[in-house]
Amino acid sequence: MTEPSIRIDTIETPRLRTLVRRAGPEGAPLLLLIHGNVSSSAFWDELLIGLGDRYRVIAPDLRSFGGSEAKGIDATRGVRDFADDLHALLETIAPGEKVHVLGWSVGGGVALQYAIDHADRVASIILEDPMSPFGFGGTKDAEGTPCYPDYAASGGGTANPEFVRLLGERDRGSDNPNSARNVVNNFYFKPPFRLAPEREEALLDAIFEMSLGEAHYPGDMTPSANWPTVAPGTRGMNNAISPKYVDLSAFAAIEARPPVLWIRGADDQIVSDTSLFDFGFLGLLGAVPGWPGAEVFPPQPMVSQMRALLDRYAAAGGRYQELVIPECGHSPHLEHTGRFLEAVGSFLAEAAG
Repeated sequence: MTEPSIRIDTIETPRLRTLVRRAGPEGAPLLLLIHGNVSSSAFWDELLIGLGDRYRVIAPDLRSFGGSEAKGIDATRGVRDFADDLHALLETIAPGEKVHVLGWSVGGGVALQYAIDHADRVASIILEDPMSPFGFGGTKDAEGTPCYPDYAASGGGTANPEFVRLLGERDRGSDNPNSARNVVNNFYFKPPFRLAPEREEALLDAIFEMSLGEAHYPGDMTPSANWPTVAPGTRGMNNAISPKYVDLSAFAAIEARPPVLWIRGADDQIVSDTSLFDFGFLGLLGAVPGWPGAEVFPPQPMVSQMRALLDRYAAAGGRYQELVIPECGHSPHLEHTGRFLEAVGSFLAEAAG
């Protein structure tokens, strides 16, 4: 059998000029892949090839990422800018069709928002190491209760400024621990996993295409009297995933109830109850001075928050299954591609009936 080829198109929609990677035959079931933060559709090539023999796979770049239009992100809408962009794309290329949705990291949150807004259009949902339903930072229990009323320790001000600087310089080095290369290899993956050199370079190219600034990544910020002195602004990527603006708990009550597969790496350091990107956990470790203590600001229980949401979904009549892949970080589809494709293929076949 001939290996599926990847086609790259730019598609104009009423909302956004969108770069889309595609594979698979016309008329096959539709599968939408949604990438995460500091990435792009280029991170999906293994799945486009691995699933393109059975599905019509589409992998767009979100706004301000990759080759899509660098429109600003209205963070006060949470992740709805992205969900609305994707709906406009689907209405342009596949009007009225149901779609299987696979979202990775922040893309998992976008997938849930899309299902909240368009449940009747979703055939199934795959969540790969998804962000918490209450976004990233600043909450302290399974219900997403904020640590502070202003949601301090979330939003655009929480990005590592050295990482942002090196992104702007398109630094490809490995000497600085904050370089994109080191962040990918030490946090997207569980060391010592490494991609083939040419693939690693291609993903760095894709990362450097993203737009930086207050309207894009990481976004603006607001000073706070609360630890660690930064609170969310109103624009840009990291504010869009602040719990001040994103709350996906309504997913538990959607009526269509598509089946859900939740896949996560056992050793994920990004989305975790002990995330090395969460100020609560960093404060506990002593890495950020002035931590007010676990009673005021415990580590965000990201995995527990997602499990609580999916348990409520199941109690309301939905169904989900959880697959934890051992010896795996934040990117199972890259670290354990064969295992990931097997699990996704089986789930999609079952969801199709």
